Amino acid sequence: MRLRTALLGVAVSAALLVAPQTAVADPADPQPPAVREFGNGPERNEVAAGVPEQAGTLRAVPEAERRPEQPPHAGPSREQGYPRQTRLPEPAENPADASIKLGLMPYHGIAPKLNELQKRSDRVSVEIFGRTHQGRDMYLVTVTAPESPGQAREQARMRDRIEHDPAGAARDRNLAKRYKAPLYVNANIHGNEWEGTDAVLRTVEELSTSKDPAVTALLAKTRLYFNVTANPDGRVLGQRPNGAGFDLNRDFITASQPETQAMRQLMIDAQPVTMIDLHGYVNGTLIEPTTPPHGANYEYDLFIKNTYANGLGMEAAINGLGYTFDKDGVRPAQIPFRDDPEGWDDWPPIFTPQYAPFHGAVASHTVEIPLRVNNADYNSLPVEELRRRSAINTDVAAAAIRATYAFVQSRHDQLIADQIEVFRRGSKGEPAKEVPVGIVPGFGPEDVYTTTYPRAYVIPAGAGQRSATAAARLVDHLIANDVEVGRAEREFRVGRTTYPQGSYVVDMRQPKRGLANVMLEQGADISPRVDAMYDISGWSHALLWGATVQPVDSAPAHAKPVKAAAPTGSVPHGWSALALKVGDAKEVMALNDLLADGVAVKWGENGTAIVPASERDAARRVADRYGVAFTQAGKSGGTALTQVRIAAAASADELFTLREMGFSVTPVSTQVLNDGFDWDGTDVLYVSSGLSHAGLTPEARAALDAFLTTGGVVTRGSTGVTFNAAAGLLTVTGVAGRSDANGVVRTVSSDGPVGAGSPEHSFVYSPRWFTGLGPEVRVEQAYATDGPLVAGHWRADANGVGGPESARGQAAVVSGRDERGAAVVMFGTEPMFRNHPKGLFSQVARALYWTSSVTGAAVTTP
Repeated sequence: MRLRTALLGVAVSAALLVAPQTAVADPADPQPPAVREFGNGPERNEVAAGVPEQAGTLRAVPEAERRPEQPPHAGPSREQGYPRQTRLPEPAENPADASIKLGLMPYHGIAPKLNELQKRSDRVSVEIFGRTHQGRDMYLVTVTAPESPGQAREQARMRDRIEHDPAGAARDRNLAKRYKAPLYVNANIHGNEWEGTDAVLRTVEELSTSKDPAVTALLAKTRLYFNVTANPDGRVLGQRPNGAGFDLNRDFITASQPETQAMRQLMIDAQPVTMIDLHGYVNGTLIEPTTPPHGANYEYDLFIKNTYANGLGMEAAINGLGYTFDKDGVRPAQIPFRDDPEGWDDWPPIFTPQYAPFHGAVASHTVEIPLRVNNADYNSLPVEELRRRSAINTDVAAAAIRATYAFVQSRHDQLIADQIEVFRRGSKGEPAKEVPVGIVPGFGPEDVYTTTYPRAYVIPAGAGQRSATAAARLVDHLIANDVEVGRAEREFRVGRTTYPQGSYVVDMRQPKRGLANVMLEQGADISPRVDAMYDISGWSHALLWGATVQPVDSAPAHAKPVKAAAPTGSVPHGWSALALKVGDAKEVMALNDLLADGVAVKWGENGTAIVPASERDAARRVADRYGVAFTQAGKSGGTALTQVRIAAAASADELFTLREMGFSVTPVSTQVLNDGFDWDGTDVLYVSSGLSHAGLTPEARAALDAFLTTGGVVTRGSTGVTFNAAAGLLTVTGVAGRSDANGVVRTVSSDGPVGAGSPEHSFVYSPRWFTGLGPEVRVEQAYATDGPLVAGHWRADANGVGGPESARGQAAVVSGRDERGAAVVMFGTEPMFRNHPKGLFSQVARALYWTSSVTGAAVTTP
């Protein structure tokens, strides 16, 4: 058995989870064992985004670098041969680029370098395959032996056959001899983990100019795809997230960011057999595979044997560089699967190496290079020391790349055969295989995770669907991820349920069934099996995205494949006023669009917007644009609603989501309010991060108190609870669950202004609930007494409290009016977490509409 000594003491209420380490910290060690970067700590977002406290986030790209038009997708197509040489536009020099201090390649230097390499070698192809949030180009470099257009088309045909006719591909004994095994290297997805980019550029130059026969042989049978920098915005700014404040390596099954969308399409098009994602900083270099729990939707028997083998090869190559701790401060490489008991897992499909296997990668790795040069070290260490470390890190990253392409070369035929087998099992609909104990040294019962695939999923049309708009969004998202979706051409019956014509069907006999299932299944409660998790443990597009999704045990014969969801927008005939039920983010977008155009909307009962009959043309426009359905309004009354102007002390993902829904948002913080904030343009204050009532000056507090006589408040999390108490708003006591708990929970909602129309599930991260409710407080949503955890990881703390049992039946979302008349809503859940739980966004919108529309009116007790 591999080394799985007792876990480091898991202090669940600690500020950060600490990564298990094989090495013991040395008091003289200039680089102590790594502290796991688990979001931004237990609350994940204690610093507000877009304000001075988070310098860099949401800054605009310099005009000289900006290229606003989005390029057509450029990737492995079937029409062009290789090389595909494009002269890249070269950005203006930016002396503020954070890479320069480290002696590394600044972003503005990458395009000139790639243009030079294209001139020097016919093995190098460079394309722009996407643009960042701030408008910077993303560069795809392909290194391979030259191919004619006919040869490139043959490669594309074989790639398609591997996915769509895997049984035939498996029988073709000549396919592997002709097919170039694809390798994908992803660099710099975290902007302040720089050196992967420089290692990529070094490797590309070496391969493009080498006269070594071994390199010639490699490129004759391999295509190497390099994403030079996955996060140009972060690289320039010296920050982990992209220009929108998102950690791109948490975004893959949500794909909210343009960078992630581009990488997703690249993986679909390239279909790599192996990929590595270059990160920093863990000393010694950390190389996946991971500890348990292992993702249950992978073909893990194929994955672990290849990933472990390549991990050992990278370890040997990195240790072979000769760096030592005594001489260089570099510890030997480590492999979590072998060296750690748990806490660095591959359970959620949100990371690049955990997403790539669903597109055929049978070896996939995070590589964490050793010597820290970011954060406090970047600002405090001498430049000479930073550059020494960066040079070593670049060597380590380059060694990992060399070992990986040698691995692909040595296992060429087997890797292709294993990728074919992944797709064959999915296409045939075989039961998930239980990985045999001992498949690789140390693989024990604690490593065995599996799932049961349904025959199909149905996303019903008509009356069986919670939201046709949400269903269309989910279908389009599945298709964007290369999941096959059909639409029933006639009514069909499964068991005792009849589904109408037009219902969508996800047949689980398809090559990428693992990806379909990891999105559509409800997930699993893995709390009993492990105590420490690296990141989120529960997610479910079926339960959190607002659509009805039902697993079924048979698939209809007449479901026609679709490339996009059918239109869902409609406006009924007639001359009466119109009603728009605000139960989905798209409906929020439509409503905010109408408000921005000055349409006289009223806010009716149970989260319904009333649009006057005279504005039917405006309603038709937004119905078509957002796919929302208006109905005839039974009543035309309600409270007048205007554009909601929000002052938000919030995290980056919340700011992004609020703006995506069309709200006008101004970021604020303690410092912003103390500097003299003008409240005249604000209707609602949103508080979740970066605002301390106790830290306000007397003048700022007086201005806030004056606002609270006319404006509403919405809060979330511990910062919101603290603010509520300090500002004297609602009579509640906030109770914190275990800090690292997260997942999908079952809820029960009231018919209040926020709870009405809410889904039966929500998402939590560091969950909270409310007790000691005053008479002015209404429970909008409560944790169900059944569970409430459906999927994820949520245990009680060391004292036996803070677990899901403690939360049963407790208030999760509350509303009320304080004695000044301010309308307040408090969330103990995470309805906008990383832009993922789409079906919950409308809860926040209803809170904002209600608090803005009733504040200042006569106070009534719910």
